[in-house]
Amino acid sequence: MSRPQDATPQDTGEFGLIAWIREQAEPGARQSKHVAFGIGDDCAGLRFTPGREVLVTTDMLMDGRHFLTSVHTLEQIGRKAMGVNISDIAAMAGVPVAAVVSVALPRFLGKRTAMELARGLERGLDAVAADYGVALVGGDTNAWDGPLVISVTVLGETTERGPVRRSGAKPGDVIFVTGRLGGSLDSGRHLEPRPRILEAQQLHQRVPLRSMIDLSDGLAGDLGHILEESGGLGAVLEAGAVPVHNDAVRMARTSGRTPLDHALHDGEDFELCFTVAQDDAIRLQAQPPAGVTLYRVGTIKAEPGLRIRHEDGRMNAIPTKGFDHLRVSEPGAEL
Repeated sequence: MSRPQDATPQDTGEFGLIAWIREQAEPGARQSKHVAFGIGDDCAGLRFTPGREVLVTTDMLMDGRHFLTSVHTLEQIGRKAMGVNISDIAAMAGVPVAAVVSVALPRFLGKRTAMELARGLERGLDAVAADYGVALVGGDTNAWDGPLVISVTVLGETTERGPVRRSGAKPGDVIFVTGRLGGSLDSGRHLEPRPRILEAQQLHQRVPLRSMIDLSDGLAGDLGHILEESGGLGAVLEAGAVPVHNDAVRMARTSGRTPLDHALHDGEDFELCFTVAQDDAIRLQAQPPAGVTLYRVGTIKAEPGLRIRHEDGRMNAIPTKGFDHLRVSEPGAEL
């Protein structure tokens, strides 16, 4: 359905909004070699590279759980919704290709209409998609009397080296992370994911990555996923080697927790945690890929369980359970 060129989505309702979104998305879709056709049909048409695997990831974000419309801007919400999904593609050293977005828009949020909300979200979604060469090729829009809900699905493909999964860690592997951790909520950094797409691909090209995950649930929780998927292995982290973000230091001044505890458990840092063989770890440390920051934080062990060794030699077990949406918790606990 077409609409007058100078009309706004408010003039023409849902179909006007779809037409407007299509106008914003089409330049990126036309530039992508993967898009045969985008918004306008019952499905989008994508061309994937023969011999590579298709990657699919999706995340649903909800007002009151993953963001607060009373505090955060719509552009920030859109940026986060797109960024967390692209980060999942980075976790497998993949190439993000296209995205579809579904939203349940409040009919009114204060004085803002559903159409105004959609336009604000689109600015954030499109900014991050453009940064990573992702084409927006479809989705679904609804309005209701409930809170804002946004679900993004990103499709990608593996490189010629194949995917890096969580399940390949082996005893003796060295554990690395790609950035400083903790305190992302207090600073608002959790709203600005910077998916490590290029870093993951460079690392994967340099050495065989045994396992990898992006840090959305905290280092302890996400490393726990690697240990579980790799057959119930264990790991020892070196307390003095865990890179603590300045945000975690500031948060610790009022939280009653240590900066290290924040670095281990806060989550939503969206850095990468990966493991490699000992010889490859030495190679990486001697000559890391250009622009890639690496912190060697521990070692994979055959004995199950995650432990941390303090600088005075004390060893403590630490829990590996990340955030659980189905566990009873206070409203906004993930924020």
